[in-house]
Amino acid sequence: MTNGIFRGILLSLCAFSFDALLRAQTTGPGTSVSSGTQTGGTSSGASAQMTAVPQAGDQSFEGSVPQGTASATPVPLSLGDAINRGLKANLGLLTSEQSSREVRAERIRALAGLLPKINGQLSATEQQLNLQAIGFLFSIPGIHLPSVVGPYNYESALVNASIPILDFNAIYNYRASRESQRASALSIKNARDLVVLAVGDAYLQIIADAARITAAQAEIDADNAVYTNAVRRHDAGTAIGIDVLRSQVELKQRQQALVAVSNQFEKDKLSLGRIIGLPPGQDFTVSDPSPSVPLEAMSLQDALAKAYANRPDYQAAKAQMLAARFTLSAARAERYPSATVTGFYGAEGLGLFSNSHGVFNATGSINIPIYQGGEIRADILRSEAELKNRSNEFENLRGQIDSDVRNALLDLKSSGIQVDVARSNVDLAAQTLKQAQDRFGAGVTNTVEVVQAQQTVADANENLISAQFQYNIAKVSLARALGLADETIRTYFNQHP
Repeated sequence: MTNGIFRGILLSLCAFSFDALLRAQTTGPGTSVSSGTQTGGTSSGASAQMTAVPQAGDQSFEGSVPQGTASATPVPLSLGDAINRGLKANLGLLTSEQSSREVRAERIRALAGLLPKINGQLSATEQQLNLQAIGFLFSIPGIHLPSVVGPYNYESALVNASIPILDFNAIYNYRASRESQRASALSIKNARDLVVLAVGDAYLQIIADAARITAAQAEIDADNAVYTNAVRRHDAGTAIGIDVLRSQVELKQRQQALVAVSNQFEKDKLSLGRIIGLPPGQDFTVSDPSPSVPLEAMSLQDALAKAYANRPDYQAAKAQMLAARFTLSAARAERYPSATVTGFYGAEGLGLFSNSHGVFNATGSINIPIYQGGEIRADILRSEAELKNRSNEFENLRGQIDSDVRNALLDLKSSGIQVDVARSNVDLAAQTLKQAQDRFGAGVTNTVEVVQAQQTVADANENLISAQFQYNIAKVSLARALGLADETIRTYFNQHP
């Protein structure tokens, strides 16, 4: 009874091991020249997986995985703090990191095509043969030959091995997967830059909104003073009713504008919270990173050289192009012969522990592809198209980086001049408003001149806020265009890690 149970367990282990061995080993078509009794070849390995380099505008960078729970106390959030949170929770970066793990798995799979495959096998066999069924039909006079042999049994414990000796297809596929993994690591760096870019844009937008709220409130205070003065003069009989109405309309318009900019301020805060992974409902406060560190003058040639050396998406595209070249070489190598050694070693007999003997087998084979029905040609054409696409994308990205750097430098120079002009214009508009208010208070003019001066001040404040926002955004864009956005933006805005 015990012997039967043992044999059943051995038979189950044997079936499991044999099934795993069949899944692990793949034989391909071809003519084999063998030094043993077995023939076969190795199939071509899987081509390396190409990694999509994250691009600006990807909506995944607008989302995040919320971290922690919301508290009733507003969280103080500097630009550096926002960047740190974004680099931990942004969905685009987290997705890129997991994609990199998938590419690493493909590299390990490609490496497996160059390494030995070793499997253990336990088996127990119980057998009975009908000799007549296999053609044993003759007899010898005087000797009794049974027609049925058995039942008899034997047991075996074997270690099977398959060792690739030379496979150019697997070698090139491994090299391609290695470059793909390098491109994937660079894509993570590029995703970090995009997170910093998204956080910087959203944070600076909130700073601009806060400045608009402050300006709108100051304008309301000034309009309210004019309205109060107009009412006082009307009651005294020195101003007509239209002056009161005109100043009141101006005051209501400013109040309406304050409601709009306050609403936009809260909405932009929600957007930043989504980007950096704040818990839903968590309030926070921001701090204006300006005045920022003055930027050193940088020539176009120096900026382009720095961008080509540091942009991770550029380096990733270069690695992907090299991976595509290796993939093409792997497809062409499918025509080359491959060499493999297979065999086993173990013990076999009526009983493994009582009556067994060592057994082994070693087989060396060379697989020579002769006719594959056009599969190799199809793989080559596909790999050539992939290489051409990667090459075109690389050259396009090179031109895009040139355009990004030039645009950032132009915007930085233009917005810097606009900030200076806008500041001067704010001072002039404030002086104009002061004189108009004085003239109205002295009864020299009506509220038309005051309202016009108030509108000029509002326009000047908005132009200054927009110019400062564009200047800060230009610095963020330049940091992205040059590469290493995280370190560069922290330097530009004097934010410590």
